[in-house]
Amino acid sequence: MSHPEMSGVGRCAPVVELREYTLRPGGREKLIRLFDREFVETQEETGMNVVGQFRDPDRPDRFVWLRGFESMETRRQALADFYGGPVWAAHKDEANATMIDSDNVLLLQPAWAGAGFDLKGRARGPREDSAPAPDKKSPAVLVRVHHIRQEATEDFITAFRDEAAPLLARLGAPLGGIFVSNHAENTFPRLPVREGENVLATFQEFAGTDALDRHGDATGDDAGWRAIETRLASYRSRRPEDFRLLPTARSLLGRPTA
Repeated sequence: MSHPEMSGVGRCAPVVELREYTLRPGGREKLIRLFDREFVETQEETGMNVVGQFRDPDRPDRFVWLRGFESMETRRQALADFYGGPVWAAHKDEANATMIDSDNVLLLQPAWAGAGFDLKGRARGPREDSAPAPDKKSPAVLVRVHHIRQEATEDFITAFRDEAAPLLARLGAPLGGIFVSNHAENTFPRLPVREGENVLATFQEFAGTDALDRHGDATGDDAGWRAIETRLASYRSRRPEDFRLLPTARSLLGRPTA
């Protein structure tokens, strides 16, 4: 059953795709209008959660979105149903015409029990509403992807859970989701995922990009955070990636609860 407009869902499913698309010039707004109108409820009818859709204000050729599944097997079935179904058949040419690359996908799972998204009470806007976020007071999401050395995975997760996450909460920006790489075999190889990755990805929600910027200043000025960051850096294989994202009007993540 699809989720009705303007209503929320519960805790997000334990298999999550973080999808980052590179688009043709001018393609992002076309894709967002199409996606928010045609691809939200219709994907959820197959058993997925459409968690969030985002503009990257720093890169106009980027569209980022998230969807979740109950298991790798239900992922296989849901993707087969959607991409083999009438809605995708009707709109795939229009969608694909906006894209240069859609294969930059991380397959994730909650880093520990309770670390997934809690989407209960989230409000999704009506289908026709996908206007750009107008100013720095609009909601924003910060995604940080930490690349971890394989042998240091457990140490990194433990340090993040026990030290980094509580400190971020005390600094006023609690984590809305913490995920690690899901190394299961891709059950729907028609849609590639990035293989050989070992990451921890965090998601933080802010009232606006100005609040996000203030948070960056606060963590940079905090001696405790600098000490934890030095420890975390010793476990990484390379520098983390940051994504400053603006949710579309039909995104659940990044929008206030009802």
